[in-house]
Amino acid sequence: MGPRNRHAGDSGESQSALSYQRRLCPRQRLGLTLRPRPCVLQENGRCTTKLESMGFRVGQGLIERFTKDTARFKDELDIMKFICKDFWTTVFKKQIDNLRTNHQGIYVLQDNKFRLLTQMSAGKQYLEHAPKYLAFTCGLIRGGLSNLGIKSIVTAEVSSMPACKFQVMIQKM
Repeated sequence: MGPRNRHAGDSGESQSALSYQRRLCPRQRLGLTLRPRPCVLQENGRCTTKLESMGFRVGQGLIERFTKDTARFKDELDIMKFICKDFWTTVFKKQIDNLRTNHQGIYVLQDNKFRLLTQMSAGKQYLEHAPKYLAFTCGLIRGGLSNLGIKSIVTAEVSSMPACKFQVMIQKM
């Protein structure tokens, strides 16, 4: 076989680059790498917000259904106990492992084997991304509390898999 036909101006360098491009998977060819870029991070934020708002609506609906035949709650602490026992058991098939409060509007709900994290690996790379998987649950709690007359901010923290803590800050109206 003779030498390859080259177009005028083509160099061997561009041919090898073209060959390399053909070996890449479609995602790599389009420049979709594993490194987060600003637009990807912004998209993740939008997805997290969307998941949280979906959880909020679901939480509102579930609380409405679960409390239709129950008596009114006496206070904020009773509502939080209901969330930790009845609500959590119905949704996740187990109670919250620990509920703590500072009696000034901050509650910490701890689940040592959170069902949505039990199937994830415990490596550091997964640990830093785990809170993204808790956005829906944060919305679920916030929506449930909202329907019970409590405005709140709910955040999640994962220090070791599959345990997680949800911090509920009550907003005084």
